[in-house]
Order: sequence, then C-alpha cells, then structure tokens
Amino acid sequence: MTTFVLVHGAWHGPSAWERLTPLLREAGTRTLTPSLTLEGDAGLDAHVDEVLACLDVAATADDDVVLVGHSYAGLIVRQAADRRPDLIGHIILIDGWAGGDGAGMFSLAPGTFVDAIHAAARTTAGGRHIPAPPPASFGITDPDDVRWLAPRLRPQPLRTFAEATRLRGAVDDIPGTAICCRPQTYPFDRFAAAIGYRIIAMDAPHDVMLTQPQALARLLLDAHAYQFNNEKL
Repeated sequence: MTTFVLVHGAWHGPSAWERLTPLLREAGTRTLTPSLTLEGDAGLDAHVDEVLACLDVAATADDDVVLVGHSYAGLIVRQAADRRPDLIGHIILIDGWAGGDGAGMFSLAPGTFVDAIHAAARTTAGGRHIPAPPPASFGITDPDDVRWLAPRLRPQPLRTFAEATRLRGAVDDIPGTAICCRPQTYPFDRFAAAIGYRIIAMDAPHDVMLTQPQALARLLLDAHAYQFNNEKL
C-alpha cells in the first residue's frame, strides 16, 4: 500500500493536513501526519528523529512510502530519508526548503529573512522562539480560512532554523519531486533544481493544502504514479 507521510512546516501542526488526508485516503492510500515538537529548545535534528520514530512505528515492509515535506519540513524529510533510505521510495516537497549537506534555513534564506527572524525571536522570553506570523504570510487571506488557521499557528523554536542538515548522500539516490507554488515567495524551484528534483508548478498560495486540497491531492497522487511508472520502465 502507498503511504503518504505528511510533515508539516514551521509554525504549523498536523492539523495543516486535515483537509488533504481524507482525499488521499479516499484514493486508497494511507496517511501519517507526525507532529513536530515546538516546545522548549527543539531543533531540526529532533524533528528528524520524530519523523523516523513515526516511520519505525507505523510503516511496514510492504509500504510504498512517500515522504512529503511542506516548507521548512523539506529539510527534515531529506535528512530523515538520508538516514533511512531503505524506508523511503519517493520524496515530494511542497514549496520546500532544501539543499545539500550543511544546508539550513539560515543558509538558504536571504539576509533580510534571517535578520527578521532574529529580531522577532528577541521579542520572546529567552529569545528561543519565533512568534507565528499572520496567516497572510502563508497566502491565507479568505476570512474563513484566516479564522481557522490563526489559532492553530504556534511559535517555532529558533534552533530549528539555525541548525543545518547533515546528509551522507543516500538521499540523492531517492527520487524526488518538487511542487512549487506561484507566484513564488522564495526560490523553491531553484532549490529543487539544484538537488535534481522534478519540478511541478502550481498556481496556489504557500499553504496550498488549506486552499486547494483537492487539486493538491490529485497532484500528489499523479506525481507519485508518474514516478512509480518511470521506475518500472
């Protein structure tokens, strides 16, 4: 069975996938939505461990596992796959931050972004968290969607953006696809091209799983079917 492991991005939680998962399950797939700890001083490495723990508990040897990372989670899923390439058949990024060994949010993002994140963190107790930006920062402007998302956004540990990925190269042998929303907020297509991923453009905001779950579900299923069929040729 195909299992989609959906890893949420910064400031979000598993609820980000609530509109998408029923559609994937209706198509005959299984979904897992691990929760990333946003309390304390959690870092990127800790989030990788949480994704791997979810896989170790829930995935079976017969599963065709597709590891999906949204935004910041692009870094997480690639490191998780690098550590356990035997578990993962396909990686899909949705507006995902990604790079080679040593890449992280602060190395990939422009200096203005890094400065703004540090300034925001200094407004919190201990300076260890980044306050959640408003829904509009994720392209969410519909009033009903804003009311749904705003209370679900949580502060993000600063350490998750400061830590760099550690890759040994195994992830480079796993097929990858990048769904890049447009108009772009950051050069996600350039990140994807640099790591050799197939790129699919989609007219949608950054939080596409909230605004266009049906279209995203079809795109995820089609992207994986394309990859699966290519592997059989």
